[in-house]
Amino acid sequence: MNLLQRKEDSDYRAAMGQLLVLYTQVDRLIMEACAERIASAPDEEAKLGLAKQVGDESRHVNIQREWMKKFGSSQAPIISKQQEATILDHFRQLDWRDFLADMYLCVEALGSDAVEQVVPLVDPGTKESLRIPLQDELDHIAFGVNRMKQELSHMASAEREAFLSRIPERIQTLNQSFHAMGVNVRVLFEAVGADYDELCKSVLQRKDEVLKEVSKPLAA
Repeated sequence: MNLLQRKEDSDYRAAMGQLLVLYTQVDRLIMEACAERIASAPDEEAKLGLAKQVGDESRHVNIQREWMKKFGSSQAPIISKQQEATILDHFRQLDWRDFLADMYLCVEALGSDAVEQVVPLVDPGTKESLRIPLQDELDHIAFGVNRMKQELSHMASAEREAFLSRIPERIQTLNQSFHAMGVNVRVLFEAVGADYDELCKSVLQRKDEVLKEVSKPLAA
């Protein structure tokens, strides 16, 4: 291996290690936010869906922590304790509808799409560590989308349209908050071989798909 190859491998491992830490921190925060929401969920179905997700996210954290030990990179937190507290406080203050929008349309659907764009580029061990989490995310998103459609079905037409029109702004606000944490995600994604601009296009396309899906009426 020449010097350039060694540097590229070192850069990849450092960036992938930070992304793994970031993914794990986000999964743990989702776990905590969903756990706190169970008591105030509107019905039994919602409580059970949130409880399942708490268990899933706990499993993801364990899988990812075990892989990070083997991967051998630094496990220093990317999101500070204060930033974690701010994120959890944000979700605590949301009503049920806004919680569904921020958790499932903004964080889960778009976040999982960003991770999916990286998976084909990563080493086999990292790919395997992400396999179960990404499979579970499909269930979480389906739960959130279905519950959002239920909420929308109970709204008057004008209220429904107003709510849907605010979702892109909610996504943008959360995105800005994330970048304000000082995480240079462009550098990290590009260091593991991703085309960051193409990744952003994919996430924006996913946003449009999710908004279109929640706008459809519930199946009879």
